[in-house]
Amino acid sequence: MTTLSAPDLMPGVEPSPLALLLLGRQRDLGSERGVDCPGELPAAADPSLVERARAAKAALGDRVFVLGHHYQRDEVIAFADVTGDSFRLAQQAAARPEAEFLVFCGVHFMAESADILTSAHQAVLLPDLAAGCSMADMASFEQVERCWEDLVAAGVAGQTVPVTYMNSSAAIKGFTGRRGGTICTSSNAAAALRWALEQGSKVLFLPDQHLGRNTAVRELGLTLEDCVVYDPHKSGGGLTVEQLQRATVILWKGHCSVHGRFTLESVREVRERVPGVQVLAHPECRHEVVQAADLVGSTDFIIRTLDAAPAGSSWAIGTELNLVRRLAGAHPDKTVVFLDKTVCFCSTMNRIDLPHLVWTLESLVAGRVPNRITVEPGTAGYARAALDQMLALPAR
Repeated sequence: MTTLSAPDLMPGVEPSPLALLLLGRQRDLGSERGVDCPGELPAAADPSLVERARAAKAALGDRVFVLGHHYQRDEVIAFADVTGDSFRLAQQAAARPEAEFLVFCGVHFMAESADILTSAHQAVLLPDLAAGCSMADMASFEQVERCWEDLVAAGVAGQTVPVTYMNSSAAIKGFTGRRGGTICTSSNAAAALRWALEQGSKVLFLPDQHLGRNTAVRELGLTLEDCVVYDPHKSGGGLTVEQLQRATVILWKGHCSVHGRFTLESVREVRERVPGVQVLAHPECRHEVVQAADLVGSTDFIIRTLDAAPAGSSWAIGTELNLVRRLAGAHPDKTVVFLDKTVCFCSTMNRIDLPHLVWTLESLVAGRVPNRITVEPGTAGYARAALDQMLALPAR
């Protein structure tokens, strides 16, 4: 098989910066997807990878703590000291002051949050810097600042409290803290919205419109008419002053590329295909999908529901495929299927694989600290205020 170099992509044409970024070259500090090539990785087919990971982790001992998000590959989860959703991992990172190195097997925004919540003597590492989040990329700091200017012009900024989903950059978390808001995850979004509406009469919810809408309508009892969608690519967000003034929840036009793929047709099809199936959907799914589902909840809720379900029951799960497959394997007495027929991994989360984890751990053993994630102190201070407010929210 012939391997194409960047100039070979189109003979006679200079490759664009985007093409180089996709090949893992150059840097774009304004994007979570801009990376440096991490260097020589072990071959994915190396039969000694598992043993090398074990040996490196044993050599590091208590100096290293590995965090694994539920959407990670099984081969990575096998070496995690703790697994969880973004909420649990944020808590666990903050609770490990003795660990010199925190290896975050997740995506970029999660590692940023861990750096914000941990001490200066601790290093947070991301095994592959290309493990970003398309949802987080849908809200830039400049766009959110322009949105706030629109709220000021409409005379509603003083009544508006920002609530930002964990799936956001440190810069957006810093914006939220500076404006007196809080961060949330899918586990505590309802608590965050209730808290915000006790502080003001409006919420700016970003960057996932679906989680914001589903939480407001399903859990707070608001209506779809109470929500408007702010489109950062349109003048004034595509909204009139009157719409901003009437709205209770101003939703940012962003979404998850995985959960956004599920449709009402997916729900109808699986009900026909699997008799007696119960549909369990993540709240990042579209509103019509969660309305048609039997149960809706965070990754932690999905796991607890399957654990408690009776033997012989059937479930269609609307979330990332790695987690669904792991749940199916853990519950052989139940029928567990993916909500849609189309394979739907989180492509950026899946960039963290065993070769990258081995490379990271062996680098630490050799005295090198690769792929350290750091947040600028000014941004980190405001983001820490917003994250601390999240951790202080009432228990779910």
